Order: sequence, then C-alpha cells, then structure tokens
Amino acid sequence: MSTATARADARRRLLRCLAAGTAALAVPTLRAENHDWPQRPLRLVVGFPGGSSADDIARTLADPLAAVLGQPVVVENRPGSGGLLAARQVAQADDDHLLGLLLNLHLTVAPWLHPEVGYDPARDLQPVGAAASTPLLLCASPELPQRGVELLRTVRLAGSAWRYGSPGVGTPFHLAMELLKTRAGWATEHLAYPGNPQVVNALLAGDVQLALLPPALVLPLWRQGKLPVLGGTAPGVEVLLPGVPELDELGLRGFVYDHWYALAAPRVWSPVAVSRLGRALRHVLRQPVVQATLRRQGWLPGGGDAAALARRIAAQVQQLRPLLERQPPWRMPT
Repeated sequence: MSTATARADARRRLLRCLAAGTAALAVPTLRAENHDWPQRPLRLVVGFPGGSSADDIARTLADPLAAVLGQPVVVENRPGSGGLLAARQVAQADDDHLLGLLLNLHLTVAPWLHPEVGYDPARDLQPVGAAASTPLLLCASPELPQRGVELLRTVRLAGSAWRYGSPGVGTPFHLAMELLKTRAGWATEHLAYPGNPQVVNALLAGDVQLALLPPALVLPLWRQGKLPVLGGTAPGVEVLLPGVPELDELGLRGFVYDHWYALAAPRVWSPVAVSRLGRALRHVLRQPVVQATLRRQGWLPGGGDAAALARRIAAQVQQLRPLLERQPPWRMPT
C-alpha cells in the first residue's frame, strides 16, 4: 500500500470515528445545555385512563424524553370529564415540572363546549409541541351495498333517514362529522353512544350507517374485511391504511380535519423550559423506534415547535368556531 493510500485510509477512519462520536454525544450534549432545568422528575398528566390512546402516546414518549432530559418523566392518569379535569389541572398549576398531554379540543374550543371549564387555553396554557396526530376514518356499515363515491352520493339522497354514531356530543368525532355534514350538505341524524367501541358495534349491526372513528380501533376490523373504510379526513391516511384515499380525493374538496394530542405547559413555565422541552420532544419524535410505535398505535408522529403548534391551534379554532356559534350549546361529556 502506498503512503498516499495509507494516509487516505487513516483519514477516512478518523472521519468515521468523529461521526460516530458526534452521534453518541448528541443526547448528552442536550442534557449538558439543559443543566439548570429540569431539576427533578417531570409529571406528565393525561386526562384519560390507562390503555387509552392518550395513555399509549404518553408512555411511548416518557422514557425517550427522560433519556434526553436527564430526569424521569412520570405519567399520571387523571381521567374524567372527557379529559377536562387534567387540562384544568395543568392550566392552573404553579409547578414548572408539571405538564399535560392534551387533546386538541382542550387547547382550542373547550370554553365553547363547556363554559364552566375553569381555564382559558389561550391565556393559561403554553403550547410546547405536537405529539401525535391522526386522520379520522369515515366508516360505513357493512350492511350497505354501496361503496366509495357512490355511497357518498347516496348519503345526501338519504337525508335524515340515515344516522351516524359518535361517542357523544362535543367529542372530536361528533364535531368532525358535523363539520363534514356542513361541507357535504348531508342531513344525517346523530346517535350518541357511551364510547367508540359501541359505535363500531352499531355500525356492524346496521343500527347506524356512518361514523368517523380513530384508526387504532378500525385497523383490525378493516384488515379482516369486516368494516368498510371510505376515506380519511386528513393527509397521512395512506401511511396507516394503504390504499385508502383522503375524503378530498373522493370529491369532498377542501375538507381536512385531524385528531391530535400535544404537550402543553402552565403559564408558570419559563420560556427556556418550554424551549428545551420542545427541542427534546422533536428529538424524540425523530427516533425510528418512537415513530414505528406510534404508527402501530394508529398515530402519526407530531413535530414542529411551539410556534407551529400555536398556528395549528389558531387554525382549528377558526375551523370549529363558526360551527359552535351556529349550533345550540353543546357540552363536552361529564
């Protein structure tokens, strides 16, 4: 081997070592920069019980976040009032080590749905970053002979003779369907059930003809060919259900609605703490194992900084506000 070749090989080995060292030090470097916060374990409040989608997301993120921040992240379940108890706890907290994984409605239109909510999302909560989102799936009863575009045309012709199911007034699934009805000119009647599993049972039995449902619940039945899925309400549906189109592609132009969770902190948090947690969240959401786990659960990884989440909140308020102001007062479940 010539001297020049040997030098080139040595240079390549050095560059590989430097690259490996940089990758290995990525997480510790972030910790070193964040030495003054957090100083003790973080409490991540979730407004739904163990085994729920929100709980799955929180526990998927907790350990990776702890590894980046250098402090444990403890998930605390505080179910009740459709997640409002947890949202209120976070909004009213004076602890800069407590935060929440909050449903989109808790960060956007909660005061319209529940005037006695006890907090103002815009005033009392600080957006940190989007954790996960998913399109809702427009599902049809297998009792119906039509599919696809033909079924969507039939819905309009059926008027109020057709019914859709949801897990209750004021839930994301109810509001999304009411938005869809407005966009499509449908007159479908609403039937409320205790939860989405009961909505699925009603679809399978033909008691309701339509429902907007979360992918995590629908995926097994769709794969078995038991529950028809017409389309998804937002980009990304193809990732979760290959071959299923967006509703926009079926002629419902411009209709987009995604269901999401985000990290939010009380107002007492310093801008430095919010920024550092946001950076840690983005770092974690780029990890392939986290992305794969969220997709298995029926979710797409979130991302973006606090400013991007603030824009997302404002956009959904603008989308839902006219609907809520036109309708008789709706209330979130209690």
